[in-house]
Amino acid sequence: MNANYMIPVDDAVARIVSAFAPVASETVPLRQASGRVLAEDVRARMNQPPAPVSAMDGYALRAADAASVPVTLPVIGTSPAGHPFMGKVGAGQCVRIFTGGVVPEGADTIVIQEDTEARDGTVTIKEAAGANKHIRAAGLDFRTGDVLAKAGKRLTARDLSLIAAGDIPEVPVRRRPRVALAATGDELSPPGTPHGPGGIVASSGYGLIPLIEKWGGEVIDLGITPDTVDAIAELPRRAEGADLLVTLGGASVGEHDLIQKALGPAGLKLDFWKIAMRPGKPLIFGRLGALPLIGLPGNPVSTLVCAILYLRPAIAAMLGTDTALPLAAARLTAPLKANDKRQDYIRARLERRDGEIWAQPFSVQDSSMLTGIAAADALIVRPPHAAAADPGERVEVVLLEGM
Repeated sequence: MNANYMIPVDDAVARIVSAFAPVASETVPLRQASGRVLAEDVRARMNQPPAPVSAMDGYALRAADAASVPVTLPVIGTSPAGHPFMGKVGAGQCVRIFTGGVVPEGADTIVIQEDTEARDGTVTIKEAAGANKHIRAAGLDFRTGDVLAKAGKRLTARDLSLIAAGDIPEVPVRRRPRVALAATGDELSPPGTPHGPGGIVASSGYGLIPLIEKWGGEVIDLGITPDTVDAIAELPRRAEGADLLVTLGGASVGEHDLIQKALGPAGLKLDFWKIAMRPGKPLIFGRLGALPLIGLPGNPVSTLVCAILYLRPAIAAMLGTDTALPLAAARLTAPLKANDKRQDYIRARLERRDGEIWAQPFSVQDSSMLTGIAAADALIVRPPHAAAADPGERVEVVLLEGM
């Protein structure tokens, strides 16, 4: 590959996604399945409701017996939820029933209690009732064998309620992809520890780890690796058992950017290492034997933006879920100058005004400044060679909280 060639963003995403297949599945109790991704369709094991039930408190009877009102009928029993009336409703009879109670055999309508007057074991029906009134039919919600949730769905609290109603106590889900994460650099030190001359706090991992977990991965934190060939060459061994190795920093070709130099002898097969984008041009993607490697750039904003664009879809591919970015359209509140040959991702704040979304680009876009990315709601996407844009023009944005 030409050393100066920068791969387009869409090509980089496609090549990364195509390198991953869904990981194996495991079965987990339903209470532990929130946020997990289904490996197979989940089908109902019963009808819901399992029998015709009343939607209201009232009386179960034959509609024919209340065709002409008022009419007084004897009450021959009760049917509260969970305690069905075991007899049969005959002509000129009724059963006191409560919401969720099974409609007894012979009855085909419910008269709500507000339309009745009970006295001494009888009830007077004051309003006529049509057939099937206030009755929820068996299987109204779903029937045995119906698909309640499809493979590839990330389970929400609402999904769990639905699946539980289908009499399903556990579900097959994709195991969490294991992502080994290693920051590189002699200048780095953890927050709250002494910093050497020229040192900086290692901050990117504190953003990446919760993102990886939110996207469905499991982090193997390898900590900070010194800037030596020997230390970096040890990363594949330390990442044993991972589905993906992610490095932070050292992704370009400077004298002290050692990822390619150290891992080349370890068998690194490089796919690409430059992307036509801003922030985040230097990004390595390759493979160490069976272990894929994504080398993220070291600048904190570049790290987070590239993780959103490339690491997120890699994890999604391993989970068998949609790899597409959460995009929206917005109008600009301020002008943007014409773009060069690199696709730009501009940090911006969003607001809703007059029924539309408006994007306010930040005036400073330096890739080392975390204050901007922390305050941003979205990234404005500026394609290569995009013309200058005026306030009010529509732009595409990546929603940072839509993932």
